[in-house]
Amino acid sequence: MDDQSNLPPLPSSTPQSLTPKFGIPQAIFSGLVIIAVSIYISFGMPNRNVASVTPPPQVGGETRVKNTAVSADDDPVLGEAKAPVTIIEFSDFQCPFCRKFWRETLPEIKKNYIDSGQVKLVYRDFPLPMHPAAEISAEAGECADDQGKFWDWHDKLFSEQDKDGESTVQYEVSDIKKWGNEIGLNTSQFTACLDSQKFKDEVAKDVADGQAADVAGTPMFFVNGTMVRGSQPFSNFQKIIDEALKTK
Repeated sequence: MDDQSNLPPLPSSTPQSLTPKFGIPQAIFSGLVIIAVSIYISFGMPNRNVASVTPPPQVGGETRVKNTAVSADDDPVLGEAKAPVTIIEFSDFQCPFCRKFWRETLPEIKKNYIDSGQVKLVYRDFPLPMHPAAEISAEAGECADDQGKFWDWHDKLFSEQDKDGESTVQYEVSDIKKWGNEIGLNTSQFTACLDSQKFKDEVAKDVADGQAADVAGTPMFFVNGTMVRGSQPFSNFQKIIDEALKTK
């Protein structure tokens, strides 16, 4: 998963100027260089499946961390309220990895678990500073939820960006308002909600709750308390969901 192509090659010999200056034998110096590069490879490389403020921690090479407490708050829910397994997603509407999850993995989770009442998905906002339209998009989602159309908005926003490929797509507030109109939102109500920043504090609370639960990037998921990092394939979620269902 990690891309090591940009790492500098290990030196074939110790520079002569370093050995006499520090009194370090060549074999020991070379060994220290190897250890340093190994540590960088293991812990310093970002996860390609996560858009991160800081690289997410690696825990024994796993993509999940067990028993992390996180609240669902009062955020939008897809599925039955009484479903035995809850997936809490922290997401950024401008994050290409979040879009990848929406495109490739969510449909399988919905078909196999959400539609049958076994799983519900809770969407929480975690707009990253690197994405200039992420904050207003999150607030727009809350405004759409105010009209009972959050999931229409969710799908519309990702589908519009998906037309432009895999990268982060830039768009304006005017695009957001246009897309809101296209999914049937009351345009004047939606515009007033956006312009007043009615849900700015709600989005900030989601971010604070995510940070308290060690969310460092998007997408991040909690499956009945088990953290899953990044846009993982359906098979990875399937294993964790099935484990959670066995305990119910």
